[in-house]
Formats: sequence, structure tokens, C-alpha cells
Amino acid sequence: MADTARASDDLVPPPLTSRYDRLAGKVVLVVGASSGLGAIAARRFAEEGATVVGAARRAERLEALVAGLAADGLPASYVTVDVTDEASVEQALAAVLARHGRVDAALNSAGILGQSGRLDEMDADIFEQVHRVNVKGTFLLLKHEVRAMSATGGAIVNVTSSLGLMPYAKMTDYTSSKAAIQHMTQSAALAYGRRNIRVNAIAPGGFFSEMLVDDAEERERMAVIAQATPIPLIGQPDDMARAALFLLSDEARWITGALLPIDGGFSAGRPRWV
Repeated sequence: MADTARASDDLVPPPLTSRYDRLAGKVVLVVGASSGLGAIAARRFAEEGATVVGAARRAERLEALVAGLAADGLPASYVTVDVTDEASVEQALAAVLARHGRVDAALNSAGILGQSGRLDEMDADIFEQVHRVNVKGTFLLLKHEVRAMSATGGAIVNVTSSLGLMPYAKMTDYTSSKAAIQHMTQSAALAYGRRNIRVNAIAPGGFFSEMLVDDAEERERMAVIAQATPIPLIGQPDDMARAALFLLSDEARWITGALLPIDGGFSAGRPRWV
């Protein structure tokens, strides 16, 4: 276990700085933009030329995001949404269409974790909540995003997890919800390809989040995961954002139904301790 005590700085890959304007002229909806991956992706997409619309429940967080982007000369706006409420999702997409006339791309990154424990230890109400947000929320977003894109085509990226790609003894609520998202992604890709709507998913492994900054236990857990990963680093949210950027851009114009693990090989190696 001595190797797991590495300083967190040793687990961080160097930052990337390239910019190519790969989303220039596109209206991109980022759901879950109030924090974490969604907030990082919103900035990355705006820097790549997109007109970003952030969506989440917390208006104050979205206001701060938009203000920060505006200060850097990057166009953005926001809509509030509760992904578990179909009327709220429908209204959010209608607001984007009213404001911009179209939705060219969407990143669906809203989600929650749930419990850590074996199946017989789980609270049924928490299990239901995780599936309501992660599974029903993704379903509702996909339903109304493909409707908004039906006339013009577009691209959608869902966020699943490398833990949805392999059996895991714990966190059944979370892992089963992410496996469901993977299935929905591929089903939607089959259903809407002839409408020129591409649907893909990214499957992040462990990556540094807001929680990690002040949580010593979480930092130790990340160090353990790094040791079980073929590339022994922990990803950054921007690693996930850049993968989503590629899948939403025209560079991926012939890719649909793909599930892209971004986990340093963690899911390919299937570490035995999981």
C-alpha cells in the first residue's frame, strides 16, 4: 500500500492547451453545467467556438458560469431544468429553440452517485432516486433533444461510467444506472441515425472532482484506483470534456452508438479488487 500514498500532483497528467474552433457556429446544450464535468465542458465548448447554453437546477451556479464566460468574451446563456420532470425538460428545450432557433449538440452530464455498499445493504429509496436522476433523466433529455434536432440533425453525448462497463461488487444503484445509459445510447443511435442525429457516450473512470479537493479519504481512494490503472494517473475533467468535444464535432461525423472509456485502461484491465 505504500505506493498508494503518492502525492496527488503525481497523479495529474499535464494540461492540454490546443484550440481548433471545432464547434464554431454550433448551439450546444450542456446539461449539468452548474459544476464538475459539465462546467468544465461548457467552457471548453465555448472556447471551441460554440454558443453554449448551460442547464441545471441551480440558477446561481449557472449565472456564475455565464458571467465567467462572458468576462472572457465567450457567448453563453442558461436555462434551469429538473431532469426528472418531463415538463421542465420540455420547457428547457423549447426555451433554447426560441432563443437560438436550433439545438446542434448536447452533452448530458447530470447525474448522482448513490451509495457505496453491497446490494443487500442498499436503501431502496436511494436506489430509486439514483435511477430517477441518472436513467429517467437521461431518457427525458434524449426524448426531447432528438425532437429538437429532428429537422436539422445533431449530435448527443451521454455520460456513463467505466463502472457501468464491468461487474462491480458495490454501488449497484450507480453502476446499473450507468449500464442503462449505455443501452439507451446505442438504442437511440440505431433509431435516429437516418435523421442525421448521432448519439454516443463517454465512460469516465476516476477523475479529480470538486469533492477531491478537501476530502482526504477520497484522495486516498483515487490513489488506489491509479495504482490499478494501466496508465497510473487520475484524469482531469478536461480530459472528459475533450472526448465529448470530439464526439460532438464534425470530426466524428461517422461515429454513432460508440461507448468511449476515458479511464486510462481501468475498464480494460478489470482490476480484481472491484
